[in-house]
Amino acid sequence: MNEPTRTSAVLNPDAKAGAPPRAAIADACFTLHGAGVSAGIAIGRAHLTTSARLEVAHYDIAAADIEAELARFDAAVDKVRAELDELRAGMPAAAPAEMSAFLDVHRMILQDASLSEAPREHIRARHCNAEWALIQQLDMLVAQFNQIDDAYLRERQNDVVQVVERLLKAMLGTGHVPAPEHGQGVIVVAHDLSPADMLLFKQHMFAGFVTDVGGVTSHSAIVARSLNIPAVVGMHHARNLIRENELVILDGREGVLIVNPDQQALAEYQLRKSQHEIERQKLKRIRSTPAQTLDGTPVELHANIELPGDVDAVLESGATGVGLFRSEFLFMNRPDLPSEDEQFEAYRHVAQTLRGLPVTVRTLDLGADKTLNGMHGDGRVGPNPAMGLRAIRYCLAEPHMFQTQLRAILRASTYGKLRILVPMLAHVQEIELTFAAIAQAKAALYEQGIPYDTGIEVGGMVEVPAAALALSMFLKKLDFLSIGTNDLIQYTLAIDRTDDAVAHLYDPLHPAVLQLIHMTIRTAARAGVPVAVCGEMAGDVSTTRLLLGFGLRQFSMHPAQLLTVKQQVLRSSLPEVEPLAARVLKASEPARSRQLLEKLNA
Repeated sequence: MNEPTRTSAVLNPDAKAGAPPRAAIADACFTLHGAGVSAGIAIGRAHLTTSARLEVAHYDIAAADIEAELARFDAAVDKVRAELDELRAGMPAAAPAEMSAFLDVHRMILQDASLSEAPREHIRARHCNAEWALIQQLDMLVAQFNQIDDAYLRERQNDVVQVVERLLKAMLGTGHVPAPEHGQGVIVVAHDLSPADMLLFKQHMFAGFVTDVGGVTSHSAIVARSLNIPAVVGMHHARNLIRENELVILDGREGVLIVNPDQQALAEYQLRKSQHEIERQKLKRIRSTPAQTLDGTPVELHANIELPGDVDAVLESGATGVGLFRSEFLFMNRPDLPSEDEQFEAYRHVAQTLRGLPVTVRTLDLGADKTLNGMHGDGRVGPNPAMGLRAIRYCLAEPHMFQTQLRAILRASTYGKLRILVPMLAHVQEIELTFAAIAQAKAALYEQGIPYDTGIEVGGMVEVPAAALALSMFLKKLDFLSIGTNDLIQYTLAIDRTDDAVAHLYDPLHPAVLQLIHMTIRTAARAGVPVAVCGEMAGDVSTTRLLLGFGLRQFSMHPAQLLTVKQQVLRSSLPEVEPLAARVLKASEPARSRQLLEKLNA
């Protein structure tokens, strides 16, 4: 295949201030490169998003339909106004005064003519869809805010952004994305996508996505893998270089995006796409085959899920349990917090559907790039640093929210085999406070006569180097452990895994990382405490034999990755794997580790 033409603008390493003008490359075929985060090939039409908000395409509205489009916008304004009024009326008397003030400010912003009227003028004048008109107005307002000298007033643009996001969500599903041609899908092209944005992929049939920023283990990339759709991140200027509805080819394995492909490239990738699908179908033959090595050692393969609806994929994959239920995704893309009853129904559904198979529910892991509508419990707006108030720290700082979740999990525990997993433990006090909170929740249920599993197991995640290095204090108190390799690597190497500027430094094979993982597995095994790996390394087939050689016997990954890992397990012999894994562990440089890993996987 002839490689698609690359323009000098695309390859210019100094083009950091912005992308070159699109006119420079006309409609010629060109290629962009990034980091592949979810394998597979997608062929379809580009759907551009603005400011990381899905469903904001730009399309023309016929003159005869302008009034209907205006009515659609007005309906969204009315819906958001009603939502804010309902939240204001239902706020408990003990709620902080800042929360009611927060809602009042949002209602005032919604009523302001700059948001309630100006987009209507855009729709009339430009004959554009309501979402696009709203985004154009937002961009203008944000530009004005950025010119304000006062830092406090300048930051109020976040309130405007949040109101706009409410309006966009209110319109979600009432507009349309331009229909792709027969046999093609829609490929989302964005500057960035948050984990909350990614949840919308579960509601729409997108073929894949690309982003300008992001790392291979960002939460958006993780969700993409869970959906089993091709994805590439870190493309830098894709959002500015690609036009709406252009034909593109996305190769998630190689990290390549081909724009306006010629017929030869199109034919070759259509063939590759078909071959990839054939291989996926072949793997389904081993769905019911017990996971064990060639020498007969059994291995548990569990699945990770984000929402209750993912449980069908768990059963389809042949997983023997849910090793990680990321409960925080129940809290996203909504203006309020899920009630105890709503959470109970979610956990109960998963427990009942799996019919006695273990379900490990991780307590709320908010923080970093996962927030509640951009709002933290203490009223702060904006990103929560990866080393800040997140995970168990956040839960202990929000006892009411934590109690609500714990009661919901405990109530659901009588419908199956639920387990509680506590994220980001680093201090023994955190374990003690967590157990105190669980005891409080149990006592409340007991007083109400509500049954729960009195022997429910409680485990902890090893994500912080301090936890791995002081494992003995955790082993004495916890029933099981789960190694979260994504954060363990991030914190060990001191890099933000969502930042593509340092993505090249994220290295699972760094000697320090391997030593911590190996030490955790071996120490837990000697103490008789079960240990699993639930991070991305568990679903990476290239590290399956390495982890087996370290002594790991329980993996938890996205359902889409499970059969590939199972195939590797079935082909592995521990007497052969263990000495080679020991050699990888002794390597002092990542390059040498990779050489030995290739030999291990040969």
